[in-house]
Amino acid sequence: MKKHTMDIGEVAKQSGLPASTLRYYEEKGLIQSIGRHGLRRIFETKVLKQLSLISLGRLAGFSLEEIHEMFSNRDGLTIDRQRLLDKAKELDQTILQITAVRDGLRHAAHCPEPNHLECPKFNEMLQVANRKVRKENKKSRPT
Repeated sequence: MKKHTMDIGEVAKQSGLPASTLRYYEEKGLIQSIGRHGLRRIFETKVLKQLSLISLGRLAGFSLEEIHEMFSNRDGLTIDRQRLLDKAKELDQTILQITAVRDGLRHAAHCPEPNHLECPKFNEMLQVANRKVRKENKKSRPT
């Protein structure tokens, strides 16, 4: 049975990704060509599913290194359910933080105080922001 193959141009067209991204993903070990036709890389059609998984992973906030780890077993894909749950929890925290910032911005836009620095809610937001930045700075400092 003949394998279904596509050259890099076809993969780029069907995936919506530029050929440079496909070459980069191959260099990083995320996808693999099965040969060449002249100078053009040839891929099995299953690469489109892999590219969709990479896109989903990127959208969920996984790094390319994390995605590579999920692709690095014999079957071509390992879904670490705990890693997915951890990422979902991280996204929940991000959503809470962004929602609070959005609500604070709306409050500041409609605040009846003549000066935002006189607004108790705005001052509370400043304190929370300062604590968050200090906490992030402590995490990023080498020990």
